[in-house]
Amino acid sequence: MDLGYARVSTVKQDLDRQIDALEQVGIPRDRIYVDKKSGATTDRPGLRDVIAYAREGDTIVVHTLDRLGRTVRDTLNLIHELAERKIGVRNLADPIKVDSSNPDDPMAQLAVVLLALFGQMERTYTMERAAHARAVATAKGRRIGRPVVVDPSKLAWAAHLRDTGSTIAEIVEKTGIARTSLYRHLPPRPEQAATAAGTPPADRGPER
Repeated sequence: MDLGYARVSTVKQDLDRQIDALEQVGIPRDRIYVDKKSGATTDRPGLRDVIAYAREGDTIVVHTLDRLGRTVRDTLNLIHELAERKIGVRNLADPIKVDSSNPDDPMAQLAVVLLALFGQMERTYTMERAAHARAVATAKGRRIGRPVVVDPSKLAWAAHLRDTGSTIAEIVEKTGIARTSLYRHLPPRPEQAATAAGTPPADRGPER
């Protein structure tokens, strides 16, 4: 079974172009999972649900591979994780065509190798940029390191209070966490994923 996945970065952007392309290759709207989320966030219920729904022999089809991951490396890791479950990934519009559902196709496998190469290059460049930023910050006398982290147990208590109807002011008073820290660290409310047909994803049961 082919399953579609489409994502745009903001609620103001339109999913139609991606959905139309997926429908053109025969994927019905009720099997196209969608997200209106930035690629920088890991909280993507549509992607999470299509991965959970997919079974051995299925293929997840996307318009372009950048819809799947925050980075080339993230995308490559996801392709390999799905391949271990014998689930393929196929793109429609990238210059490099990836189809991990066909391990006997040498060109498809070459595309995955090229993707791995780009992922390694991206990682190297990221490390170099981070090292340069640290050097500049040190030279200017800025403090380097992770910011102070809110106590996870207090944060979990704050999330519980929020989800049971407490206001931010009440949460601040009960947990002692500053308002600005709450806005920065409090996890978003869980979202209900939907398909392009506007319906909740079908329950396919546990994977065997």
